[in-house]
Amino acid sequence: MRTLICGSLAFDSIMVFRDHFKHHILPDKIHMLNVSFLVPEMRREFGGCAGNIAYNLKLLGGEPLIMATVGDDFGIYGERLDAQAISREYIRHVAGTYTAQAFITTDLDDNQITAFHPGAMNFSHENDVRAVPDVKLGIVSPDGRDGMLQHIRGFHEAGVPCVFDPGQGMPLFSGEELLECVHKSRYVILNDYEAELLQSRTGENLDTLARHVEALIVTRGAEGSVIHTAGRAIEIPAVRPEAVLDPTGCGDAYRSGILYGITAGLDWETAGQLASVMGAIKIEHRGGQNHAPSRDAIVARLETAFGTRI
Repeated sequence: MRTLICGSLAFDSIMVFRDHFKHHILPDKIHMLNVSFLVPEMRREFGGCAGNIAYNLKLLGGEPLIMATVGDDFGIYGERLDAQAISREYIRHVAGTYTAQAFITTDLDDNQITAFHPGAMNFSHENDVRAVPDVKLGIVSPDGRDGMLQHIRGFHEAGVPCVFDPGQGMPLFSGEELLECVHKSRYVILNDYEAELLQSRTGENLDTLARHVEALIVTRGAEGSVIHTAGRAIEIPAVRPEAVLDPTGCGDAYRSGILYGITAGLDWETAGQLASVMGAIKIEHRGGQNHAPSRDAIVARLETAFGTRI
């Protein structure tokens, strides 16, 4: 059941500007922009794709191992992982760097201005997935470019089935590199925009790409998801959330359900339903890791939504 999750660990600093950017950014002065926003509200969240996926997989009873690179400021995040009994064994500290972090300012129209500092992520290639014993499944999620390529190749060489989850890292790769990653993976997961971009970059349509892997999964937000496998397209409805508070990390929560389903030997429809439940639970809470349902509560939500038990 050991699942190696390669990707980012990051801090997200989220600030709320109690006005509208359009009142302070003058279109005719955009070439000489110099603005400052007062943000009385701010919160700092634990995030990063690897961190979010591991957190959710742990809630399901899985055994996540995180492979990531972090900086000198990682201490408080590390303590959080310890409290959750998530191993830090394959998290590498890169001295003299910051842990990756996003600074997000949101206005009253929900417009966002984001600055992202990759920091230690740029050294992700210093990790080697082949050095981790007894791994049953791997996932390569957004991280440093060279690290993502190296991890895909490492899983392939080690004979470990791998999920390719390029996410916002997709623009970093050429069409040829993306095809290599698809061919060397057993599963691919994308949102609908990323699926269009993958087809554009590689010149192959979704049906052709799906033939290279056991399953190609496309998430579509409130419209649910589609799992392309064995020549079929399995439609998975979205679970209606009790409230829509914050979509941050919903995709990562969804991915945890897919990973759990693969390692537990669930059929694809059940795995997709579980993933949909995890996404709904996440969106009902602010931040990527502030929801904390018991496994029994997750199973009950699955049965209520789909009549399915695991």
